[in-house]
Amino acid sequence: MSIKKKKRRKTRQPQPQVELPQTDEKGKVQYRDEFQKDVGSRLEEWGKKLEGKGRNIMYGLAAIAVLAVLAGIFYTWNRRNHNAAQAALGEAIETSQAFVTDSPVSAASNFKTFKTEKERAEAAIKDFQFVVDNYGSPYKEKAQYFIAVNRLRIDRAAGLKELETVAAGAGETSVLAKFAIAQAKSGDGKLEEAAKLYQELAGMENTVVAKDTINFELANVYEKLGKTKEAADIYFSIANTAAELKDADDKPVPLSQTARDAKEKLEEIDPEKAKEIKVPEPTLPTG
Repeated sequence: MSIKKKKRRKTRQPQPQVELPQTDEKGKVQYRDEFQKDVGSRLEEWGKKLEGKGRNIMYGLAAIAVLAVLAGIFYTWNRRNHNAAQAALGEAIETSQAFVTDSPVSAASNFKTFKTEKERAEAAIKDFQFVVDNYGSPYKEKAQYFIAVNRLRIDRAAGLKELETVAAGAGETSVLAKFAIAQAKSGDGKLEEAAKLYQELAGMENTVVAKDTINFELANVYEKLGKTKEAADIYFSIANTAAELKDADDKPVPLSQTARDAKEKLEEIDPEKAKEIKVPEPTLPTG
């Protein structure tokens, strides 16, 4: 038995080791081109350079991951805060525009109503103050503007003072406040002061208030001041410019409400000049 085992050991010869190309899947051979070899060698070089710095890299990647998470949290919070602020501001505006009536309202109605304008203004101020106290820009500034406008109905002097504070700032609310002050000045008979504010607003390149609206109010003030020619020139400019507008298909654009009002005003103070405005007839659709 021992002899046979020895013979078997003698007949066993070591088999040569053959290296086969690496395979991704059974039956498929992966070959490397020159580009792959180059990339591989570079990766090896980078690996040597980064050797011993694994912990720093790990901390760096962790920091990036944390920042990404924080950014995501901030974005979600900001979006929710934005939506909540918009909703609160919208509710306050709804209060400020609610109906004033003594008539009883159906219990099933969702409309807000108030018995007096003062009662409505006080409720609106309370709602807008909630926005000021709980949200940042730009909702805070818009709410402050609306508070001042509603304050005019309760205490005109205090409302004007608040509007002047808003007007001293920047952005859209500043422009809105200046326009509101001009309207208040005009209503109080301080026409020169109102005209000066309207002129300032009309000279701005971009305003949140339409230029035609500003110019129309300026013409109204000029008319009250007895400056009929200046008023007529502005009314003519508003109406005539609108009458000449064309759309993308070169068809006349209907006059805006402000343009129609300007044309009517011009017909009252200067009928002959009003005749120069050629308002095109509306085109009927053809089938």
